[in-house]
Amino acid sequence: MSQENQADIAFDPHAPAFMTAMCQMALDAGALIMQHYKNGVAEEKKADKSPVTQADRDAEILLTARLGQLAPGVQIIGEEACSDALPSSMEAVFFLLDPLDGTRDFVAKRDNFTVNIGLIAGHSPIAGVIYAPVHEKLYFSGTDSAFRLNIAPDGALDISAATPLHTNSIDPTGLKIIASRSHRDEKTEDIINRLYVKKTIAAASSYKFCMVAEGTADFYPRFGRTMEWDTAAGQAILEAAGGVVTTEDGAPFTYGKLERGLDNPSFIAAAADNWQDALK
Repeated sequence: MSQENQADIAFDPHAPAFMTAMCQMALDAGALIMQHYKNGVAEEKKADKSPVTQADRDAEILLTARLGQLAPGVQIIGEEACSDALPSSMEAVFFLLDPLDGTRDFVAKRDNFTVNIGLIAGHSPIAGVIYAPVHEKLYFSGTDSAFRLNIAPDGALDISAATPLHTNSIDPTGLKIIASRSHRDEKTEDIINRLYVKKTIAAASSYKFCMVAEGTADFYPRFGRTMEWDTAAGQAILEAAGGVVTTEDGAPFTYGKLERGLDNPSFIAAAADNWQDALK
C-alpha cells in the first residue's frame, strides 16, 4: 500500500483482526449462497439483461451489514444496490462488493462463482477477499503476498494457516492463458493468437484472477464489459501476489469512475509486468 493510500484510511485492512473479519463475512455469504445452490433459485433479469437471483441479494445484504459494523462510515458500493441507482458521489475510500460473481455459473450449478470484497483508496484496490464456495477456497491479499486457504463455508477460520501465493515468472515461449467462459470475443481470440500459448483455460468470475495469482495461469485478457465490483478484489489479490492489472495499453487500472457509470475499460491481468514482451 502506498504512503498516499495509507494516509487515506484510518485502519489497516491487513491487520489480522480486520482481515479475519472480512474473510469470515465472505465465508458466511458463501454459506448462505450454498443454501440457495442446494435448494434451487430462480434466475431473473436486471435492466441491463444480466442475471440476478435472490442469492445475490441476500449475500449483499449480509456483506453490507457486516462491513458497516467493521468499518463505520466507509462508503459501501454493492452491485445489487447499483442496479437500483448508482451513488451520487464517490468518497476517497470505499468498499466494492460483488456478492455473487458468476451468477450464470451459479444458476447452471457449475463451480466458479465467487464472493468478492474489495477495498479502494486513492483510486486503487488496496485489499481484497474472494471466496469460491464450491471449490472451498478462500483468497485474500496481504502486504507482501496474497494467500489461499482451503476451507468449507462452515469451517473454523484461521488465516494464519493460509498458504502464501506469489505469481510465476512469465515464459513468453509457453504461456498459460485464461479466458472468460461466457464473454470470449474476437479481440480475445486475436490476442491469444499473438501469444505463444501452451495452454488455454476456460473459467468464469473473479476466480480467474486467483488462478493467475496462484500460478495456474499466466495471462488473463478481458475485452468485454466489466464493472468495478467485478475486478476490485481480484486485482488486489493478484497485485499482492506480484502480478499486474493494466489497461490494454499498459496504463494503470483505476476505480471510482462514476463518469463511466463504474464500468471498466478492457484490461490485461498478468503474472508479471513484462507481459507485453510476450506479444509476437
